Amino acid sequence: MQLSRNDSCQDAGLSATVLAMANRTSYTFKLSAEQQVVLAGILQTGNYRLYPMEHTKIAASLPNCKICLYKSGKLLVQGKGSEEFVTFVLEPIVLQEAQLGYEDVHEPDRDQPHMGIDESGKGDFFGPLVTASVYVDKTLAAKMREMDVRDSKNISSDKKALELSHALKRLLGRRYSVVAMGPESYNRLYSKMRNVNKMLSWAHARVIENLLDAVPDCPLAISDQFGSKEQVERALMKKGRDIELVQRHRAESDIAVAAASVIARGEFLRALLALEKKYEQPFPKGASAGTRKAAVDLINAHDATILLKTAKCHFKTADNVLTELNLKREVLGELGTATSKTTSFRRSKPKRDA
Repeated sequence: MQLSRNDSCQDAGLSATVLAMANRTSYTFKLSAEQQVVLAGILQTGNYRLYPMEHTKIAASLPNCKICLYKSGKLLVQGKGSEEFVTFVLEPIVLQEAQLGYEDVHEPDRDQPHMGIDESGKGDFFGPLVTASVYVDKTLAAKMREMDVRDSKNISSDKKALELSHALKRLLGRRYSVVAMGPESYNRLYSKMRNVNKMLSWAHARVIENLLDAVPDCPLAISDQFGSKEQVERALMKKGRDIELVQRHRAESDIAVAAASVIARGEFLRALLALEKKYEQPFPKGASAGTRKAAVDLINAHDATILLKTAKCHFKTADNVLTELNLKREVLGELGTATSKTTSFRRSKPKRDA
């Protein structure tokens, strides 16, 4: 049965349920200001139970579904009844567009052979910077949707991220690549490049090249927009010169990029667990007050140079920790005193005729 995009919202919603490839239990949407107002009105006047939740504008539940609208405008719908809520309430009334089950109409090329690239650990003081690439085709994409693969930031726990990462690697075999810059390598490379986007460009180029060993005919690589696409292109070697590079905002909506984010996150979490086992203390994610306390405890148990082996030392967090201990950056040595510098990209001016 084929449906036109001009079908009524009600018919489209019903058909979306029929066409859905898998019975998912979690959906994420980005709502405009107007859509947020409409949704809040529905939740406040309908048969929903409102409850307080941190960082949300409004949160409500049904017996088998939770609806959380965050202050950022992100809407998370979870539970066995989430598909029904999306199909019969969210799409026809709030979004006024049928999306569920219509992915093949809206994005006809989404399951064509390509690879996605993403990274994890960029904003975490402790641990490595991990970049991963993942190849998908129509068969792999369908299996990933059955596994409910989505951007790692939308996975509810580290345990689930680790499990899904492991399952994806089993599914993919050789069709993924990982480049992990441990803290020592990261600090050494940062002291030379002094720019995280340059480092990411190098890492993206490496995982593209590595994955092309397994899938040499892959025509396209998609990643989030983090810097200059030309930087990645310049870093590519001979094998990668013919691949088309696409950088776009919210690239994690692509199944290959989402899978790469999960694998990168899994590798990052495993590295943190290894640090905890080695040094017998917590290594919190991010750069919070708990992270700073862990860094202070670590230095007290060893010395300041331990940060070179465990952390990204150009972070402001390092300055805060050292100041708390009445130390200066110089105690970290040359690799720990590197600071950022702004990189500008200049276009060459056309030569004027003499």
